[in-house]
Amino acid sequence: MKERDGKNIIVVTGGAGFVGSHLCERLAQDPHNHVISLDNYFVGSKDNHIEGVEYREGHTKDIEQHITETPDIIYHLGEYSRVEQSILEPDIVYDLNTLGTRAVVEFWKKKRCKLVYAGSSTKFGDGGATRHTSPYARTKAENSELVKHIGEEEKLPYAITYFYNVYGPRERSGVYGTVIEHFKRMYLSGTPCAVVAPGTQMRNFTHVGDIIDALVLVGEKGQGDEYGLGNEEAFSVLDVAGMFGFGKEDIVLFPERLGNRMSSGIDTGKTRALGWKAERSLPEYIRAFTDERPRGEKREKRVLVFSTTMHPVAGLAEDAFVDLARALPAVQFDVITTRFARSADDVQSPAPNVALHRVGVGARIDKFLLPMLGFFAGRTYAAQHTYLFTWSLMASYATLAAVLYKRVRRNPLLVTLADHSLDDIPGVYRVLLRGMMSNADQVYGTHSGQEAATARLLGKALPRNSLGEGDAFANALRYAYADMVRRRQEKE
Repeated sequence: MKERDGKNIIVVTGGAGFVGSHLCERLAQDPHNHVISLDNYFVGSKDNHIEGVEYREGHTKDIEQHITETPDIIYHLGEYSRVEQSILEPDIVYDLNTLGTRAVVEFWKKKRCKLVYAGSSTKFGDGGATRHTSPYARTKAENSELVKHIGEEEKLPYAITYFYNVYGPRERSGVYGTVIEHFKRMYLSGTPCAVVAPGTQMRNFTHVGDIIDALVLVGEKGQGDEYGLGNEEAFSVLDVAGMFGFGKEDIVLFPERLGNRMSSGIDTGKTRALGWKAERSLPEYIRAFTDERPRGEKREKRVLVFSTTMHPVAGLAEDAFVDLARALPAVQFDVITTRFARSADDVQSPAPNVALHRVGVGARIDKFLLPMLGFFAGRTYAAQHTYLFTWSLMASYATLAAVLYKRVRRNPLLVTLADHSLDDIPGVYRVLLRGMMSNADQVYGTHSGQEAATARLLGKALPRNSLGEGDAFANALRYAYADMVRRRQEKE
């Protein structure tokens, strides 16, 4: 490796992320290295900054503007990295994975240095079938092939690695969180354990320390494609739940997701030929975690829902909610809504696990009464139950009731937008909408375009605070609901 001013210049894209921060930390331990991180902080965090690393904030598609030096090696980790969520955000995936990586490849061609690309094991899932089931899997596979093609055509040094379900310190939670971190959060909070059906899907969980050992080794000695970086011992998702002590009564099976492969083809032969093998064990990691921390007190599988209308007066948002409730029979949903029409008094609950509490006089004026009447109804329910979180199906009159309830009861609030249209909204409603969104803990749309429009309306990023103890479980519910909305939209 060449040296400049006594230092090897190493660029790590995504250096403030989970894996990237660990790689920066390892590389910076060598006094001969000058490590530069390029991160746009889409999921990276400044809390992950490592002393001795130079941090530059920016998008990989602008890498030439941010990195004026000629690196000795580029570790390209800075891409979108969640499989199922990518189905809801294809434009973000295109921006980060397609446009960003094309720019990195062009930069690599000009600088004539070595490139280590972090590919994805989804390329090999279910015999290669899953590479076509999500924007993430597709773009990662395409990028692996692009790097290989340019490397061979231009006679450039390169290596393509494939990660297998990385876990360890600094894991992410929330929408872009890792499987093991979600389990840890649910264990600590006492919430039910959310598992995507069927639960028998097998995964090769690999400690981040083993991943870093392999990346450094491949960076020094590797050339070409097919460097598998994974622990060859596989476990089902239900196996992992059991390691955390979750019994059958604790587990809530969520609907199957597109892109969720049943198995991962793994081949670590080329990496092992360099002298590497996975050393850390997932069962031992979980055992150490649970030995040090007691499990949180078990909580009810119950969610308080505010909705301006509910069957028989229903639209896409309400219909998708009913689909979700029927798919999650183990979860109780207490719904506060309007009578809206006198005919609603004769309508039974749309699902056995949905309890309807209607307020109002049975006329359209009920939506104006809902903020106050719904708030008092919520207080009545709260005296009887403890909820994982509060959920408002739409940013509407029901959300005003939910915000009042949240302020008094301190129950975290999730707002979903479903098919909410933000076009031609009157000025008064814009003010109300900003207030409602700002008082929510989390606001999510069905797709990234809708979220971007909402953020423009707010004049800032959507709230992505925390739903506290119910956060990991709520994330599973939020995704499942968005998927129900998407499926109904596709049928229309």
